[in-house]
Amino acid sequence: MCPVLPMLFLWILVRDSGAHRYVDSGLDFAASFGSISSSVTCPANASRIFYGIMFDAGSTGTRIHVYTFIQKDRGLPILDNEMFDSVKPGLSAYADMPEYAGHMVRQLLKIAKNTVPRVVWKQTPLVLKATAGLRLLPPAKAHALLEEVQNVFDESPFYVPADSVSILSGTNEGILAWVTLNFLTGHLYPKTKKTVGILDLGGGSTQITFLPKSKRVPADYIARFDVFNTTYELYTHSSLGHGIKAARLAAMGALTSEAFKTFCLPKQYKGEFSFGGFTYKVNGISDGNTGYKICYQEMLKVVKGIIQQPYELKDSSVFYAFSYYFDHAVEANLIDEAQGGTLQVLDFKKKAKEVCNRMSLYNPDFPFLCMDLAYITCLLKDGYGFQENAALELTKKVNNVEASWALGAAISYLEHITQNTYFPL
Repeated sequence: MCPVLPMLFLWILVRDSGAHRYVDSGLDFAASFGSISSSVTCPANASRIFYGIMFDAGSTGTRIHVYTFIQKDRGLPILDNEMFDSVKPGLSAYADMPEYAGHMVRQLLKIAKNTVPRVVWKQTPLVLKATAGLRLLPPAKAHALLEEVQNVFDESPFYVPADSVSILSGTNEGILAWVTLNFLTGHLYPKTKKTVGILDLGGGSTQITFLPKSKRVPADYIARFDVFNTTYELYTHSSLGHGIKAARLAAMGALTSEAFKTFCLPKQYKGEFSFGGFTYKVNGISDGNTGYKICYQEMLKVVKGIIQQPYELKDSSVFYAFSYYFDHAVEANLIDEAQGGTLQVLDFKKKAKEVCNRMSLYNPDFPFLCMDLAYITCLLKDGYGFQENAALELTKKVNNVEASWALGAAISYLEHITQNTYFPL
């Protein structure tokens, strides 16, 4: 039997140079992967199996991805399988009780133990990267949570690389999601000219990343990196505080108060809303107006003049939208949860009008649907500048693999490991 190699993750190096922000990995996936594989003595037709465990600690939940890659000959590796699971709430909800965060991670690790063969546990890397939820926390509280997770990792039977538990920058989150979607859709192979853009809407932040045809892109929004012998210069931007949950709070002035009212909820509605470890009292405005127009104005003050509008969108390629874009499209019956689908920005607008203008008939399971659809419409139109007829591919999975930054991180980790170099984020 051929020895089983550990699938070692590699993080893209981000470096600042004046006003420029670069992602510079020098990533040649085919050559690098081949150089690793050739160090193992195996029959020419043998397959080599690689495993890797990636935790995505988001603002509203924590997800585990256990990847299995197969290397055949010296070609590109094949992603054979992804084992995925998630729990709620996110780590940030335990800011004052970090031991509970450790318990949650420990429970998810059971999935990894059941997926990765015991014989390679000690060679299988274990990594957790936290996103907007921890970026929004005071540094001391975020550090306490990460330290608790680190203790759990150190007790595990898996390989724990240096800096295996840390906060992922918003820029890297967008870039790695772009790598994931283009890898899964077959657009990262050599000489491929077409790529897809990504729109990721989380609870605490939102990301847009695409390959612009124009060279007139502000330097602060350019990220350059190499993959599959090709250099890409991406437009990428992450907006902290503009995820769907954070936007609710910002629109209703809840960032400085624990009680608020809004025109985007049914007039008689009274309830609670939890995010980031805090619970807010939520009320409709019983003696006020409701409807799409007035709700849209609430959302506009969160977006207008704050979200940078890339004019390059008119010349860009197909965009894949996932996370809360997908979830709220499903809630609104715009797409099938199992199949996903293609939507125009206009479809979000029409559904937002329908829901907001018939507030008395709202679904009690989704009391925020009017607000969320209005925000998505506003973000896409007045924030990013998409035309109403712009088509978006709404998806949760591509080829049965979760659409997220986690797979992109796994792919990117390989290059630096092959060069015996590690660059912490």
